[in-house]
Amino acid sequence: MMMPNLVSRTAIQSQKRAIVKTILYRIFMMLITMIVAWLIVGNINDAINIGIITNILKTITYYTYERLWDHIPWGIKD
Repeated sequence: MMMPNLVSRTAIQSQKRAIVKTILYRIFMMLITMIVAWLIVGNINDAINIGIITNILKTITYYTYERLWDHIPWGIKD
């Protein structure tokens, strides 16, 4: 028995959509990082700095990773 196609759109998304998804995801992750850092270091200013710096780096690497995968045809059916 064949599995029905669970995805109705192509795996390749527009650059604008990828940017918006990346920004929203990173804001959420930055808040989580800041809360965890605050619980560990006990200083809200340090926690904010940790959250901002790590998430700038993570945003750049996530976006680059997603865009690279858009150029890999493996797993995408025509």
